[in-house]
Amino acid sequence: MERILFWRGEKFQAHAEAEEPLYALLQRLGLPAGTEILTAKANGSIHELQAPVGTQKEFHLLGWDSQEGKYVFWHSSAHILAEAILTLYPNAKLTIGPPIEQGFYYDIDFGENAPSPEDFPRIEAKFLELAAQPEYFVRKKVSQAEALAYYEQLNNPYKVELIRELPPDDITFYESGGFVDLCRGPHLWHSGPIRAVKVLSLAGAYWRGDSRNPQLTRVYAISFPDKAQLEEYLHFLEEASRRDHRTLGKQLDLFSFHEEGPGFPFWHPKGMRLLNVLQDWMRKKLLRSGYEEIRTPIILTQRLWEQSGHYENYRENMYFTQIDEQSYAVKPMNCPGSTIVYRTHLHSYRDLPLRLFEFGLVHRHELSGVLTGLFRVRAFTQDDAHIYCTPDQIEGEIIALLKLVSE
Repeated sequence: MERILFWRGEKFQAHAEAEEPLYALLQRLGLPAGTEILTAKANGSIHELQAPVGTQKEFHLLGWDSQEGKYVFWHSSAHILAEAILTLYPNAKLTIGPPIEQGFYYDIDFGENAPSPEDFPRIEAKFLELAAQPEYFVRKKVSQAEALAYYEQLNNPYKVELIRELPPDDITFYESGGFVDLCRGPHLWHSGPIRAVKVLSLAGAYWRGDSRNPQLTRVYAISFPDKAQLEEYLHFLEEASRRDHRTLGKQLDLFSFHEEGPGFPFWHPKGMRLLNVLQDWMRKKLLRSGYEEIRTPIILTQRLWEQSGHYENYRENMYFTQIDEQSYAVKPMNCPGSTIVYRTHLHSYRDLPLRLFEFGLVHRHELSGVLTGLFRVRAFTQDDAHIYCTPDQIEGEIIALLKLVSE
């Protein structure tokens, strides 16, 4: 079958049988497979270079300058990171290691032998040693029995749990060098393009995000095709750190956090001045747009939250208290309170639309490991609004709302 390939604005054509790997076709065309070309896209999905061309007719070739190229690059880097860590910490148990927006991470159970930042250089050195070989990524389909036997032998309950939940006919391993990992892919053809890496930080993470499960160590890292790009990224992080709101908050005496209330910000006089200016500006905008301000209680009955559905779907992130032998909850959201204000009176269609807003103080139980400055807190003021209208008013209200937001 004739195949059509697109690379950096140029079009290439060649005949290829279905079983021919894509990288072999690229090599016949003299294209930089596995160096500049990291992966491909066919029919809307990632197509690995090491995969047979199959029935696909058109391939869009992707490099580091594409989002998909970075995704595959960092996914493969996560595997090399895991292999490097297992080499240095042979008793560690791997769980999952995905690419993220900037780099990748791997969640690992180190037992009593978790690394510290002082260990980052030797992890990076081992990573680069493995990547330089290079290591080729080979996809292998296995049966559920084979997969379970492999990880039971390694005494890894995390991978065993994942395998038991997968469809029995849809389990794949990837092998790179002597390292094998349960993975769906996609991956690079080989590790040759990965020439720079930085282990960025360690964080706690519960297995599957559940605080009832064991706590793992999340190893964050990022990799690049060359050292220059890594140095540029580290410079960016350094500049971002100087502008970090946590640093500025302390320098400008705006707010602080204390062990007496972890995750609950303490606003200082200067910070309150800033908050009040912002709220006053927003209040004027909203009032001019036909909104009316309300204020609803911070504590409301558990019965209300059951009725709204929050109790069933969100109770693990709520705070509860007992008052006069009745269960109450500190509100995590303002919606039920606003609805109570609305239902206080009977409304004719002539009263609508009714636009209500409030600066409501909400509390949400965030896990301690994810608390980050003012970005992830346990208490914050939400500029919330609710519009009550008839069905034929919905379109106009949405247009007006989008216009307000754009201003």
